[in-house]
Amino acid sequence: MIPCLSTKDKAHLAYLQRLENRLDAPDAELVRQVQAILTAVREEGDAALCRYSERFDGFAGPVRFLEPADCQAALARLAPDLRAALEKAAAHIRAFHDKQRPEGFVLQKANGVQLEQRLLPLKRVGLYVPGGRAAYPSTVLMNAIPARIAGVESLIVATPPDAQGQVNDMTLAACAVAGVDRVLLAGGAQACAALAYGTASVPKVDKITGPGNAYVATAKRLLYGVVDIDMIAGPSEILIVADGDANPTWLAADLLGQCEHDPQAAGILLTPDAALAEAVRQAVIDQAAQAPRRDIISQALDRYSAIIVTKDLDEAMAIAERVAPEHLELVGEGPESRIDMVRSAGSVFLGPYTPEAVGDYMAGTNHVLPTGGTARFFSPLGVENFMRRMQVSRYSQEALTEDAAAIVAFAQAEGLYAHARSVEIRGEG
Repeated sequence: MIPCLSTKDKAHLAYLQRLENRLDAPDAELVRQVQAILTAVREEGDAALCRYSERFDGFAGPVRFLEPADCQAALARLAPDLRAALEKAAAHIRAFHDKQRPEGFVLQKANGVQLEQRLLPLKRVGLYVPGGRAAYPSTVLMNAIPARIAGVESLIVATPPDAQGQVNDMTLAACAVAGVDRVLLAGGAQACAALAYGTASVPKVDKITGPGNAYVATAKRLLYGVVDIDMIAGPSEILIVADGDANPTWLAADLLGQCEHDPQAAGILLTPDAALAEAVRQAVIDQAAQAPRRDIISQALDRYSAIIVTKDLDEAMAIAERVAPEHLELVGEGPESRIDMVRSAGSVFLGPYTPEAVGDYMAGTNHVLPTGGTARFFSPLGVENFMRRMQVSRYSQEALTEDAAAIVAFAQAEGLYAHARSVEIRGEG
């Protein structure tokens, strides 16, 4: 069960080191297996995709897509309260991501130089949606809506079906709400390979986004460069900084909310209040025993979760900055006063009435977030991730004459004499 540590002893340092190392390079055997799948799909196309789909998902048959009509039918089958929730979440996600639209610019100089930066949407994107331990319609919304706002022309969702070729209705309904073009009934590394390389049935995409298991994460890592990817996602995590005014029952529920994702997930509480730490620990034990996914939760609590009693809130915030968590909750008196201390977190939730779950489903912020400390340099998924920059330059004769000597000097200094000549020759008439 979840350990209770203190910064007064060195055990907490060993824990933090172990937490930071959990996303080390993938196991060599896993890489070998995934590379074999990628190679087979690249060389054999649909035949390999179908072979691996039958082996791993139990789904036999030719490559199959579901079309928009299938997704609309699933939307029509939803219970009214589920449909309302789905559409409300989609509206909130659109409202937030609409504000992210980046703009290009033109720089015009008096001597006739015109420099431009254009922002262009990607043409085709593959969105991976897990279908193993749980269905994730929210993942469809979080990936597809920003892509549509960016102007992506074609969106293909890849998700593993059951043995009968069926996909969760909520996932398909989310595809209808978000405007997905097609749903590929395939999962795992084989689906990523089909999207990246293209097959006779599956068109090649420019980018693959979305979370998945270790096979999917490894496949995306190996395919980066063949296609773009969003990020290397690892197990989910939440870190809570709280003072003695926080409700221990609520904090325990928030920790378990992340621990139920995966046995490798992490729930971390940092507090200077020893009484709160003990109250949360006991609440975690009590709630975990009653949780439907208690087997997964129990493993996550044992492996990478912890409660750490700190000297004060400043020390707690310093540790939070070191961890750079996917989700950071600041709970207790005046959390707004601590937000400026945060530089490295995927998404931050302020105050007792902002549990991390609001970000997963309804707030409108994106829940595709950097994990494993990568919030130090990765950002949440957003509209800009589905666009690319293109530069355009135009020189006048006057401008080239002004810059010619400097260009020639640079080129010759680098030993690139043909570069220099391409400028010199234009001054010779």
